[in-house]
Amino acid sequence: MKIHFIAIGGSAMHNLALALEHKGYVVTGSDDVIFEPSKGRLKAKGLLPETFGWYPEKINSEIDAVILGMHAKADNPEMLKAQELGLAIYSYPEFLYEQSKNKTRVVIGGSHGKTTITSMILHVLNYHGKEVDYMVGAQLDGFDRMVHLTEENDFIILEGDEYLSSPLDRRPKFHLYKPNIALLSGIAWDHINVFPTFENYVEQFQIFVDSIVKGGSITYNEEDAEVVKVVEASENAIRKLPYGTPEYTIEDGTTLLETPEGPMPVEIFGKHNLSNLAGAKWICQNIGVDEDDFYEAIGTFKGASKRLEKIAETKNSIAFKDFAHSPSKVAATTKAVKEQYNTRKVVACLELHTFSSLNAEFLKEYKGSLDAADEAIVFYSPDAVKIKQLDAVSEAQIASAFERKDLKIYTNATAFKEFLFRQNFSNTALLLMSSGNYGGLDFTEVKGLIES
Repeated sequence: MKIHFIAIGGSAMHNLALALEHKGYVVTGSDDVIFEPSKGRLKAKGLLPETFGWYPEKINSEIDAVILGMHAKADNPEMLKAQELGLAIYSYPEFLYEQSKNKTRVVIGGSHGKTTITSMILHVLNYHGKEVDYMVGAQLDGFDRMVHLTEENDFIILEGDEYLSSPLDRRPKFHLYKPNIALLSGIAWDHINVFPTFENYVEQFQIFVDSIVKGGSITYNEEDAEVVKVVEASENAIRKLPYGTPEYTIEDGTTLLETPEGPMPVEIFGKHNLSNLAGAKWICQNIGVDEDDFYEAIGTFKGASKRLEKIAETKNSIAFKDFAHSPSKVAATTKAVKEQYNTRKVVACLELHTFSSLNAEFLKEYKGSLDAADEAIVFYSPDAVKIKQLDAVSEAQIASAFERKDLKIYTNATAFKEFLFRQNFSNTALLLMSSGNYGGLDFTEVKGLIES
């Protein structure tokens, strides 16, 4: 098959392009800008466009399918040409569904935890040599790509994102997968640029649960009240399988998970991650991995990229970077670090970078989210607010929203970095939370700072 990608450089899109090239498809693509690591990975496989931009002349009747990324605008000239020629145009999730119609589809959904749970499942299956197709939102140790597609594998494991599918298809991605086996980890309002009310956001998860194939199953977090409401209200003819946080203890900075064979040390930590582990265990058991084999494998799981990722450690100091940006994720991650390192000072830094987090009204959702930290810092760029065409957010609004009198606020990347590099990190746990990079912060320099 000949496949053309419009906006091939995105994190998800370029991984799908690499997966299809690996499967033997003829792949072409366009984009107006491509950053690393996408750029280098596409170039290595001969898939990097020769020049950046949109070229309608690339689109012809020999193309079997066009895959349209969210980065493309609704008036994209290549897309208009594809429509004119009557070519099949798919969103990313639509094409994944087409590739998996004859497989058992396992879809992991939730406002938080879905990348980690999907990663845990894939780690366990890989550990035991069980081959599956997959799509996950982070780069994993032992995996070449974030997407893998075959003709022969029976199962496909899909991370189910609630964000929109494409400029033409405004449905959330996870509405299109029609899972046989599903998991729902939590519901906490996010993406307010698309779902302006909490009720509208929750409705997307109701539709997800109702989209599960009849006779299928939903494994759900019984400790999340909104999840319980959504699952219990569904009249879909599916099995409903609750899970909760397993018992655990912490000794000398190591988390010990209670198992039928006794306490077992694990690399991950935090109540939210152990809840994720419990959900992953039930999914693995649903697809043929017994409990003992799960525990054997999960003990070697170090986490997904950018999810409480350790970037530096000495005898009495440690630093993590984490993708946390929504209020619920920020609160859970900060609490996890404080619980794990309760004899150390926890310095928590949060960059407000997403559309939601830079919205003056939504800021109120962050109340108390940094309270577990001994020292709390918020960084945001006024330029990012302008780029997103949002109303200006003031330091006073941020201070009021978090309701923490000693909160430090920085709006200049240089000033934030200077603050960070003035600190003495002895007996400290540093946590850097962001879906951005603090205006260009070099994390290798942070590693040097901690270990010096």
